Amino acid sequence: MPKNLSLILSSAQAQQRVKAMNSGDGFAINGRFLTQSVTGVQRYAINIVYELNELLSEKNIVVPIFSPANAKNLALSHIPLSQAGVWRGHPWEQLMLPSKWSGSLLNFCNTAPVAKTNQILCIHDANVFLYPKSYGMIFRNAYRVSQPIIAHRVAKVTTVSTDAAKQIAVNLNLDLRNIEVIYNGHEHALTWDSALARVGPTILEAHESYGRPFVLSIGSRAIHKNMSLILKIAPKLAELGVDIIIVGGDSGIFSEDKLSNQDNVQFSGRVSDHDLAYLMDRALCLLFPSWTEGFGLPIVESMARGCPVISSNRASMPEICGQSALMADPDDCQTWIDHVGTLLERQGPRQDLIESGRVWVKKFSWKKSAAAYLDMMSSSGL
Repeated sequence: MPKNLSLILSSAQAQQRVKAMNSGDGFAINGRFLTQSVTGVQRYAINIVYELNELLSEKNIVVPIFSPANAKNLALSHIPLSQAGVWRGHPWEQLMLPSKWSGSLLNFCNTAPVAKTNQILCIHDANVFLYPKSYGMIFRNAYRVSQPIIAHRVAKVTTVSTDAAKQIAVNLNLDLRNIEVIYNGHEHALTWDSALARVGPTILEAHESYGRPFVLSIGSRAIHKNMSLILKIAPKLAELGVDIIIVGGDSGIFSEDKLSNQDNVQFSGRVSDHDLAYLMDRALCLLFPSWTEGFGLPIVESMARGCPVISSNRASMPEICGQSALMADPDDCQTWIDHVGTLLERQGPRQDLIESGRVWVKKFSWKKSAAAYLDMMSSSGL
């Protein structure tokens, strides 16, 4: 039987099994993220779900995923999509989702139905409490009111780093011992294909034409991302003959920091994963200067692709970088400049970081993380 036909049949069979299930039995997944733009939070959900499907197929267990209408269908054999209702966003999640599924619920993206208690919720960070001005007023007020209520009602809270767990415990008044750390993975970055990149007119063209090296930075203009440091060091990097390419960051939830352009800085906005692979494969290094992050996914993505990392030494970053990155205070401009100079002038330290990073990122596995969720669901009666 052709593989794609087998997948269609298995998916159809799974749909039939979902229809036969009692809505009060077992787990389902909150698939609201399937209607959202893909940032780190949504990438976490998507990759966990893919790996969870593989584990469920081994046990022949079906766990449906509920979403608003017109959501992306991941076409998974043991996590079939059930589109429920025409609403979207918070109204769908708070009203429609619990009306369609009264059983246990797995939520990967910071929010969950307030009405339910039999559910697991992943809260990725406490940034809305630590740096509220990074977010638009409506978003931050909604989260600061609803998230503590939801977190105290759910059966279990997870997060993506030990530092995030500590911050969530303090800001949401939770017992740290009841928060389980389930990391992001790195494997998805190895599937990106730089040969499929469609990088538009950027400083990269100058690099290719004139041999100019460039550093890469990934993040929005939200204040906690600290992109202002990149611009502060840009003139000194220009003196070293180094350009800067900044990608990402057009999400409407972010308020904009006041950034100005420098001659050797290119803001490229959102790019595809293949474009990102193209840039990482050619960059001198990644600069990651955030004041705070729940995890810092670009760190492990860069390491996976052999791009050295210079990172802030705050929040979760030391935990995620280990000994495989150069670290600096997020307000110490000179150290960042010195680190770039070291990688520019000395091949040995750069190669050491590349090799160390490729070994270190194996610690962060989507398969391991999915298995942790499956264990949690099983202990809850899946």
